[in-house]
Amino acid sequence: MKFMKLGTRPDSFYSEAATRTVLSDVPGNIVICIDNVSYLLHKFQLLPKCGLLQHLCPESGDSNIATIELHDVPGGAEAFELCAKFCYGMTINISAHNLVPALCAAKFLRMTEAVEKGNLVLKLEAFLHSCILVGWKDSIVTLQSTLKLPEWSENLGIVRKCIDSIVEKILTPHSKVSWSYTYTRPGYTKKNSQSVPKDWWTEDLSDLDIELFRCIILAVRSTYILPPQLIGEALHVYACRWLPDTANVKPSETKITKSKEDLEKNRQILEKIVGMIPSDRGSVSVGFLLRLLNIANYLAVSSTTKTELIRRSSLQFEEAKVSDLLFPSQSTSNTHFYDVDSVVAVLECLRALWRRQYSGAAENSHFLRYIRKVGKLVDSYLRVVVMDINMPVSKVIQLVEALPDIARPNHDDLYKAINMYLKEHPDLSKADKKRLCRILDCQKLSSEVRAHAVKNERLPLRTVVQVLFFDQEQAAITTDNHGKLKPDIDNGVEKEARDRTGFSEISERDGHRTRRTDVKLLPAAEKEMKDDRSEFDVKSVKSSRTREMSREIKSLSKSESKKMAPKGSRSDHGGEQRQVKR
Repeated sequence: MKFMKLGTRPDSFYSEAATRTVLSDVPGNIVICIDNVSYLLHKFQLLPKCGLLQHLCPESGDSNIATIELHDVPGGAEAFELCAKFCYGMTINISAHNLVPALCAAKFLRMTEAVEKGNLVLKLEAFLHSCILVGWKDSIVTLQSTLKLPEWSENLGIVRKCIDSIVEKILTPHSKVSWSYTYTRPGYTKKNSQSVPKDWWTEDLSDLDIELFRCIILAVRSTYILPPQLIGEALHVYACRWLPDTANVKPSETKITKSKEDLEKNRQILEKIVGMIPSDRGSVSVGFLLRLLNIANYLAVSSTTKTELIRRSSLQFEEAKVSDLLFPSQSTSNTHFYDVDSVVAVLECLRALWRRQYSGAAENSHFLRYIRKVGKLVDSYLRVVVMDINMPVSKVIQLVEALPDIARPNHDDLYKAINMYLKEHPDLSKADKKRLCRILDCQKLSSEVRAHAVKNERLPLRTVVQVLFFDQEQAAITTDNHGKLKPDIDNGVEKEARDRTGFSEISERDGHRTRRTDVKLLPAAEKEMKDDRSEFDVKSVKSSRTREMSREIKSLSKSESKKMAPKGSRSDHGGEQRQVKR
């Protein structure tokens, strides 16, 4: 950082009661009142350099004490004292931190060349142009200091000069950057790096107030020189610097420590950041957009800002990772941890956007690839959120149904998520289990998953029966394709039902209880079945579940048989037509 030293005499200002004065053998004869501070000084030192004091000071003799009130001096008492010390020839140090108030105060006091040659205004302006604006960090510090005197800084052109200098340096090819900058990205060290990173300017720029930052970003964007990704990176760095981190906290834990002023300031920052995001796809990551959406819910920003974030997130949702979706709910009314509602809102927006853009979305190959990639992502996300013991069934169903059916060519991952939910929520009511399992399509389950499902005690019997019907249909079709007679469907399902309960039958021989298993279970399923049966009488459960399954079979047999019945004749190997009886 550059400094300018003016004057040679030692600083002899001191305080006496509420008055600031100068150590001198000559008594003071002019009192300057600024706010709550009074200065007892000497006319012969101040008046030759200050045109304003010449105008305000009466023409009476030096022996009379004149009192002048300067409460509106820019920069206050501190800036005036710098100017007064210059008049006395005392040493003062000017830097990027105090240049703006000193220059504004000097202009206010009319310390110009018209009053005396080599006056303070000329020296300060020379320092601004030759040192401050040439440097990178000095320009940023000076620009930030203009916030204390916005009108004066704007009228004197300090703001515009600093912005122009900063923008010029940002647009300089990174290979020609020779000035010092701050860059603390993980894994980056200047010693090991031979080249300047393209986003070298983003961290220093994040020191600025949001309005000044916005002015620079808009000025850089208007040149169309830098790629949108660099603009997006600058927005990301600024957001990380100033916006609250809501990744691991609930709103009730943080809003208590936040004042209304802080929350309002954060709202303004967020809304302006969203307004600055380039329209180009990929200018910012979908993870960043989703994080902004979560912060927007926390800060309760305008619906317009939320809608824009949801829209932008939906356009890039396929690029997301599961970790990008795992942010906490910011609603105080929710007991569950994860913010499923925001994910659902993005998925619904995605579905609406594609419906408008593609009239025949189901037949569009690009849409199919896109939506199926999203389907896999959502199912992976489901397997995480279902572990939340407070996650209601309605949220899980809402999340699954937010995507169209074509998003899931198979339901294996969905089945695993539902099974995990049932395992983590053992007290779930029978009605909720049915609601949850109704979203499963048995025809989209693989044979391995169906084998697990028919032995899964957590599933409602109706779901199990549907799986059994479909298994029998597949077996019948396979048999028919080989020219053999199809077995009776209902009898096959009833046999599977008996097999399902048969493995829990117990026979007593020689005073010992022996378990007989008619169907070999998958290892994980077998363990779960044994654990479930260890707390109650097996015989009574077997009898009860058999009766329930029989009722489910009777209620489903007619409707399922109609679904499985051939709609027309089928050609065999000899070319003859035959109708399969059921």
